[in-house]
Amino acid sequence: MGRSVKKHLKRLTAPKHWMLDKMGGAWAPRPSEGPHKLRECLPIIVILRNRLKYALNRREVVLISMQKLVQVDGKIRTDPNFPAGLMDVVTLGQHGAAATDNSVDRFRLMYDVKGRFVLHKIDAQEANYKLCKVVKQELTSKAVPFIVTHDGRTIRYHDPNIKRNDTVLIDIRDGKIVDTLKMQLGHKVIVTKGKNRGRYGTLVNIERHPGSFDIVTIKDADSNSFATRFENIFVFAKAEDEKLAITKKDGSSLISMPKGRGVAQTILQEQQKRLSQEEQHKRHQ
Repeated sequence: MGRSVKKHLKRLTAPKHWMLDKMGGAWAPRPSEGPHKLRECLPIIVILRNRLKYALNRREVVLISMQKLVQVDGKIRTDPNFPAGLMDVVTLGQHGAAATDNSVDRFRLMYDVKGRFVLHKIDAQEANYKLCKVVKQELTSKAVPFIVTHDGRTIRYHDPNIKRNDTVLIDIRDGKIVDTLKMQLGHKVIVTKGKNRGRYGTLVNIERHPGSFDIVTIKDADSNSFATRFENIFVFAKAEDEKLAITKKDGSSLISMPKGRGVAQTILQEQQKRLSQEEQHKRHQ
């Protein structure tokens, strides 16, 4: 006899990148069904209560959500267990005419070099756009071409040049495609799965293995090379001599990345950096 749908989640079996302390209780919030998988998302309750400390408990998160103060990709979400995932834009605060730049906080969900979710703060212009990886490209029963992105979007009658594994820049205000980033050598990619999750750099090589997993080689900002599976990478920027169709006023890239330059440090490098920071702090005191 089969089991029904599970509605609970033990804290010990919750994803490690949520960073929930094991002594905080027996249970963890189980994400609702949505655009992202359970182990590839961060529920709104974890964002508000555990990461941003805007609430002390679940009851306060429910009150904040029911006041329609939480938006994910421009849509109001009142479910405290709604799953937000990679590249999603989370907006907290008043919306509409009552909103001001000081009363609204905008974050983009990204990975740090250790593979953990990080809330990267962004400005109002950057919050209007997001990058989506194309995971499926097919035809309907009536021969209508469509693509499906990693966040569950279905876009019909897309540009024929867009292929599977490419990345599209989407305006979340109307859901239309603004620009396309092809999966090709020289472009900037970030690793979204595996032990190198969160690291990013330049795509330098693609090895094809028919019947098995294709392997790619990536070189980070410190010229360190590492390899991962082809399906684990996500294109987020074009080559340095190219730019997206829409950029910021200062000419910089529209989609910014969190600090760290995508370079994973060893334990000794982290220890040396921590000791140097402590020495600098003592000198200033």
